[in-house]
Amino acid sequence: MSEKGCCDSVGQCFFDYYTSKILVIRSRKVGTLNRFTQALVIAYIIGYVCVLKKGYQDTDTVLSSVTTKVKGIALTNTTELGERIWDVADYIIPPQEDGSFFVLTNMIITPNQTQSKCAENPNPSSICTSHRDCKRGFNDARGDGVRTGRCVNYNDTVKTCEVLSWCPLEKIVDPPNPPLLADAENFTVLIKNNIRYPKFNFNKRNILPNINSSYLTQCVFSRKTDPDCPIFRLKDIAGEADEDFQTMAVHGGVMGVQIRWDCDLDMPQSWCVPVYAFRRLDNKDPENTVAPGYNFRFAKYYKNNDGKESRTLIKGYGIRFDVMVFGQAGKFNIVPTLLNIGAGLALLGLVNVICDWIVLTCMRRKHHYRDQKYTYVDDYGLLSNEET
Repeated sequence: MSEKGCCDSVGQCFFDYYTSKILVIRSRKVGTLNRFTQALVIAYIIGYVCVLKKGYQDTDTVLSSVTTKVKGIALTNTTELGERIWDVADYIIPPQEDGSFFVLTNMIITPNQTQSKCAENPNPSSICTSHRDCKRGFNDARGDGVRTGRCVNYNDTVKTCEVLSWCPLEKIVDPPNPPLLADAENFTVLIKNNIRYPKFNFNKRNILPNINSSYLTQCVFSRKTDPDCPIFRLKDIAGEADEDFQTMAVHGGVMGVQIRWDCDLDMPQSWCVPVYAFRRLDNKDPENTVAPGYNFRFAKYYKNNDGKESRTLIKGYGIRFDVMVFGQAGKFNIVPTLLNIGAGLALLGLVNVICDWIVLTCMRRKHHYRDQKYTYVDDYGLLSNEET
């Protein structure tokens, strides 16, 4: 009998059909809670989804290309090179990079190097007392050349292994302070940025339509007076990042130039303009000063009348500027609009579920409300709660 009753109950539940019933509860507490929650949902949909996040728009991310052109002249007067003028062909290395450029600001110069033999710079592995300490043909990856097998005088007190290398060797010294190319702070760079939003077939560049040739020849970027000028003074870039250019130029570093294109294409195209920001990208931790800044070596090669080759080795310090472009464009589209409206209606439906739960579980007359909320009917008419 129990098994039969269980089967009847399962069958009865299987064939039950549930339909909504409207129960009007005249309660200020419940009504206030209901309207307040609905108001929050509507404010969220209109204020956050539609106005702030523009949920009615389709979006696309930016495609970008960047080219740069640096201008400026610097004068140096050193023991190694004498008085010398440096122009853009000297201090921009390499001439073009993808979305970045390097400006030489300081250097250690070793002139008149030739392929010859000389004493290696002193270090724990190169200091010697006899020829037996120097293995012929040994090549240390961190050394200065290939050892000849001889132990020679480096100076009056120190002996090191002799190497076949470019001699004289580069001296191990700190870079000059102040930097040799201190005038680099007045160099200017023209940054040309072309962007495209392919989904909307929208193109623009940071040289805006209101900029003409005469203005471009004399303007320099300033947030107050010339915020649309695409020409930047290097000192100003460092200053915008709260950095001192002269201090940074001694050991070099890496600066970031950020260009952000956030465009609302439902508005006039003239409203879509770039916003510039600047920050230092390399580590500037005062407690971690190992291998600071940015440097590399390059050489200038020469041949005399006898065909003998020589070179000037330069350990260059400088600032690398990385141009990074970000952005997003939005334009009205019916699909995201309908999706967000549907999500909002679903949230409004959730308000009723919350209020029903509060009424049926937390109110003082919850049992009475539950009896009025749920009514059971079969094919023959209304059933009482006891019959169900």
